[in-house]
Amino acid sequence: MTNKQINFKFLNFKYLFVVFAYLVICLFGYLREANAQQVNLSITPPLLELVIKPGKSIMVAYRVENFGDPVILTAKLVNFEPKDNLGNIRLKDDFTGPVRFSLDNADLQLDQPFFLKTGDSQQLLLRIRLPEGAPAGDYYYTLLAETTPPNTTEGIGSARSRASIGSNILITVTDSGVVEVKPKIVLFSTIGGLAFVRDLRIYDSFDKIPLVFMVENKGKNMIKPEGQISLKGNFGEETKYDIIPKNILSQSQRLIEATPSSQLVTSHQQPVTLILSGFFIGLYRLSTQVTFGENSPTVFASTSFFAFPFKLIAGLVTVIVITILIIKKFSKNSDEDS
Repeated sequence: MTNKQINFKFLNFKYLFVVFAYLVICLFGYLREANAQQVNLSITPPLLELVIKPGKSIMVAYRVENFGDPVILTAKLVNFEPKDNLGNIRLKDDFTGPVRFSLDNADLQLDQPFFLKTGDSQQLLLRIRLPEGAPAGDYYYTLLAETTPPNTTEGIGSARSRASIGSNILITVTDSGVVEVKPKIVLFSTIGGLAFVRDLRIYDSFDKIPLVFMVENKGKNMIKPEGQISLKGNFGEETKYDIIPKNILSQSQRLIEATPSSQLVTSHQQPVTLILSGFFIGLYRLSTQVTFGENSPTVFASTSFFAFPFKLIAGLVTVIVITILIIKKFSKNSDEDS
């Protein structure tokens, strides 16, 4: 056997070895992913709203439950801020504000890992304290229970991704008990249709009509809207829709939701407050009166729309025109035959 033949066989073997090694690595990765750790956690209460005076403290009992595989968790506090006008939030990396947090657990502290077996739970006794002279205003935090990858034999954390569950804490600091309520209606209008004049849109009678209602909180304390949206027709009929009370954080805007069709997505791919459906004909008026708790100011807004069965009329006209043309054609053919 020549040296050339030997080298050729060696190259073939080397190529096959590389392919085999690649397949083994892919299979290992697949099996590792298929057997990945199942994380299923819950935390109660999921939301906490507090009004605290400076110099006071309060203790809240949380419970973290594990319904998945055994995990190592770490409890910590982070700030959050509004992310958009839909109520979503963004966690912040830094910790700011005058509020002080600690755990009253005898054997556990914040930022200290603890082990939780499958089906087990851990109570977290969170102490919230306001120092004297703390500035009035709102402060927003999230209590996170975050998974901590275990160390390898070399003492280096594994590369597994982290999972976490959180409970939002909304704290209003006030010495007098009085909060600042400064709402402003940013938008109250239907969308889509045709806009020929200001604040009046035109729709087909069979169209679904979306309404967008946006409120801005210009104060330093969170507010919660209460009220109804009213729809009045030109024949005196009236329908009312209840506003869903949800927090509007300080210095932020939020889309107001109303039952029964809030947060439906229209063909414009835009979340809306309410979608009106049915058969509409004539002029309609939408209005709202919103309050934000006892002794709070009331804000008003209104808009109008006009509906008419344009498509139905156009279809009838088309049918009539075609029918007349057919009748004329048959009449002409009958005259020629006679």
